[in-house]
Amino acid sequence: MLASIVRVLFTTYTLILLAKVIGSWFPQGRGHPIMRFLNFLTDPYLNIFRKIIPPIGGMIDLSPLIGFLVLQFAETLILRYI
Repeated sequence: MLASIVRVLFTTYTLILLAKVIGSWFPQGRGHPIMRFLNFLTDPYLNIFRKIIPPIGGMIDLSPLIGFLVLQFAETLILRYI
């Protein structure tokens, strides 16, 4: 039961992060309320990684990639101990 909840939470946040990444490919949508909401949900998490590895050339942001990897690792670790 608890493992299922953890999986759902991690999957949900991963999908939110994925939606933010895909939405960032469309600059005209940056001011859209949905994108502002996705940024509100994901930027605090991604800013942790942006402090470690800033965007390359000001354009290529690797923080989502690192964020996905850390989420996967954390989920696996948590599920192992449940």
